Amino acid sequence: MAEVFILLGGNVGDKPKILGQVRKLIRERAGIITRSSSVYATESWGFKSELFWNQVIVIETKLNPFEMLACSQGIEHEMGRIRKPIINNESTTYQERTIDIDLLFYNDLIIDTKELTIPHPKIGERRFVLVPLAELAPDKCHPVKGKRIQELLSLCSDQLKVNRID
Repeated sequence: MAEVFILLGGNVGDKPKILGQVRKLIRERAGIITRSSSVYATESWGFKSELFWNQVIVIETKLNPFEMLACSQGIEHEMGRIRKPIINNESTTYQERTIDIDLLFYNDLIIDTKELTIPHPKIGERRFVLVPLAELAPDKCHPVKGKRIQELLSLCSDQLKVNRID
């Protein structure tokens, strides 16, 4: 079984209901949720919008990383996520969404392909990722950066507000 850290986030629709439904679908299709952070209200990153709700969950899964990616993208699509095209490895704009499911870590694997990058390449730049991640695993070492999550949080230059709501 692999241990996967996943960030859930969205800012469109009934956020508590959507997060609950996504956790249910992940349990049904991907694996057992072993830990969950608090839910945080966070300012949008890269554009102006309603507050996002974000949460990190940890699952145990038998899916390989690419199966996990396909599973998460299938859940996003089912929950109404519409992805804008990617140009030069960047989405054309950040956008509102019902749900975003980001694979942060898959064990301590390092994967860098066109389809999938693990660890997620922007973990160290975003407080909305680091705050809930530090709640669950402050001493987890980032396999590429060689720093603990708590260290990455203390070094993060992102100043956007991240407020616990539950």
